Amino acid sequence: MNIEETLKERSGAICELCGADSDLSVYEVTPSDGSIDQAIYVCNTCKGQIEQPSTVDADHWRCLNDSMWSEVPAVQVMAYRQLHALRAEGWPQELLDMMYLEDDIKSWAEAGIPEEAGESVIHRDSNGTILQAGDTVTLIKDLDVKGAGFTAKRGTVVKNIHLTDDAKFIEGKINGSQIVLVTAYMKKSN
Repeated sequence: MNIEETLKERSGAICELCGADSDLSVYEVTPSDGSIDQAIYVCNTCKGQIEQPSTVDADHWRCLNDSMWSEVPAVQVMAYRQLHALRAEGWPQELLDMMYLEDDIKSWAEAGIPEEAGESVIHRDSNGTILQAGDTVTLIKDLDVKGAGFTAKRGTVVKNIHLTDDAKFIEGKINGSQIVLVTAYMKKSN
């Protein structure tokens, strides 16, 4: 019996992710050694959205509420990866919080998740110099600090800055107030 026939039998001739019963094919869950244990039987809709993340229809993946409980490790891995990719939708994060994977299966699942773009946020001052947490910067423009009732004057030094998730902003203390500052109005001090 070849891999496709074995997967068809294992799955009951339905997509192991969404339950569709037409246009089914083998999908190797990477990293894979080509064995049946590292493959799943999926429909063209699931396969297309896995291979082209820009075409993902989040509502289609509500089926993972059922398939995440599969006893097949490769199905668990793909369910975990798709839920992880969609977690910003809200409901997938709740399912991820409920999901339990053995350590080796979770390692396999995480091996196929690309690094987050948010981890590579680079903050630059007005001159394009890269800023890091703890740096000291100088204001290059007078800034009205809304809500604090003062103006931060040009030349004010801000020590021990904190980086934010947005490359356009940093946090620092001026006159004892922790405020958010625009990096375009900062110059890194030596």
